[in-house]
Amino acid sequence: MSSRLSSVGYAQSPQCLDYPPLVTDLLEPVKVRDSGCCDAWCLRPPRRGYSRHIRVSVCCCLFILFLFLSELTGFVTTEVVNELYVDDPDKDSGGKIDVSLNISLPNLHCELVGLDIQDEMGRHEVGHIDNSMKIPLNNGAGCRFEGQFSINKVPGNFHVSTHSATAQPQNPDMTHVIHKLSFGDTLQVQNVHGAFNALGGADRLTSNPLASHDYILKIVPTVYEDKSGKQRYSYQYTVANKEYVAYSHTGRIIPAIWFRYDLSPITVKYTERRQPLYRFITTICAIIGGTFTVAGILDSCIFTASEAWKKIQLGKMH
Repeated sequence: MSSRLSSVGYAQSPQCLDYPPLVTDLLEPVKVRDSGCCDAWCLRPPRRGYSRHIRVSVCCCLFILFLFLSELTGFVTTEVVNELYVDDPDKDSGGKIDVSLNISLPNLHCELVGLDIQDEMGRHEVGHIDNSMKIPLNNGAGCRFEGQFSINKVPGNFHVSTHSATAQPQNPDMTHVIHKLSFGDTLQVQNVHGAFNALGGADRLTSNPLASHDYILKIVPTVYEDKSGKQRYSYQYTVANKEYVAYSHTGRIIPAIWFRYDLSPITVKYTERRQPLYRFITTICAIIGGTFTVAGILDSCIFTASEAWKKIQLGKMH
């Protein structure tokens, strides 16, 4: 370009350069001397401010790239939202809740361990054995009880005790460790951190061997719906516990591990959602348009301020 411009600002060639449309915004008009009898106007890069335009454009592009990557990350990431409502979400369960219990009693023989179930509908089952397993521990001195059973959706309790044993031991030791207590389907979702196994890891090995333990549970129905619309039903629960020594009507101490439960009328629902494509495109267009608009305003303000400063400096020189 410098070969085409004279020292006084005239281009010596009769033809103008053909700039792309976007570049013409950064160019200024200049008079060229034609070989004929008249002058023509052409566009050339401005003598001043060109580097400022380049810096502003580069900053805009970097800013747009940063916002684009942020929006892209949000677009491809699945969001899990939750809501609360009053209803029974699993109406097809027949009014039942599946329970999974895994507990170790290291100082009580397996033949003495039993599971009893009671509720307000009149159910009273002593020594439940269906879908349950007893694993000896400590060379037979202890027992690990694993069981899966169902309870009615009414207040009640289930407890591990020696009530179903044919002969009651003199001093049953109810120290224990709870490995798992869960209700409904098992939910293993990364974005959901609920109390689905709130008693998992509860250690009562240092408690009074003859003490009874009361775990008071408030069960909260929980629904998880994935992006395809498939729903899984589980239950979270809160827990409070107390420890005490209980005596029977004969004056003997018969300890037990009680799980007393009640159901909450509130249901928690988790739903997987992803940002719609149209919203992502709209946001990107708004980012690009808004960035260049603001950049143009800032560039205009900088140019006006610089020109005003130059005039002030020239005035001081004169």
